[in-house]
Amino acid sequence: MDARLQLRVQRYGWDRAASSYEQAWEQALAPATTAVLNAAKLRPGERVLDVACGSGLLTRAAWRAVSSNGGEVVGTDISELMLVEAAKRSPDCRFVRTDAQNLDGYVPTAYFDAALCGLGLMYMPDPEAALATMASCVRPGGRIAVSVWGARLACGWADIFPIVDSRVRSEVCPMFFRLGTGNALEQALRAAGLVDVQLSHLQTTIHYVDADAACDAAFLSGPVALAYSRFDESTRVSVRAEYLTSIEPLREGERFEIPGTFVIGSGQRPEANVDA
Repeated sequence: MDARLQLRVQRYGWDRAASSYEQAWEQALAPATTAVLNAAKLRPGERVLDVACGSGLLTRAAWRAVSSNGGEVVGTDISELMLVEAAKRSPDCRFVRTDAQNLDGYVPTAYFDAALCGLGLMYMPDPEAALATMASCVRPGGRIAVSVWGARLACGWADIFPIVDSRVRSEVCPMFFRLGTGNALEQALRAAGLVDVQLSHLQTTIHYVDADAACDAAFLSGPVALAYSRFDESTRVSVRAEYLTSIEPLREGERFEIPGTFVIGSGQRPEANVDA
């Protein structure tokens, strides 16, 4: 997919999902939020950048970690409506609309003590470029902490993409699982110039009370929301039925218990060289 088209799909897709995103995903993503915070080792008074912040789940958590001593948190996202939601929920933080590869001029360089990205890199046309840009925004010695979804086979909901892609002209998230596979995220962090790179995998389970909750989270509140909004009613019925068939082995009574994996990566911008 052309990079500009991919950015437009992400911008307007997340606009569609903004109003229902937190209700559908806050609890499911809580383990990843906590893991990124732990990897970032935030301290009171620090300045933090949250890239692809969405409705501000991670932004708010970062603010709670740094606010007691005059800390500062800035969130950026490509979706205007996600930022509207974030600003309502996080009035003490500042938000800027821009894509993650284009931070220059929107946020200061070499300024932040830490930069975070929670489950956002998978949607970017060039996540390696985004990581390099994030690294330029932290001071020498500053930290980067990110999360991505794991490999396709580790995520029980993964069939949502081919189900939707079979009914649209181009793939919604063509490289969604790449960074969560093998050591791809570690390589990307090192390519951004980071040192002390660390990687960990976190197994999780997403709980849905019934079929409607599982489908609504997937189709109304996630990355395929734009495509789904353009389907006619018969297509919506068919994609929901096909998705439910794909997760049927994960049903327990009315509930669905869907496994997934988060990959957490962190690193540090090298300290500035000081002449003896």
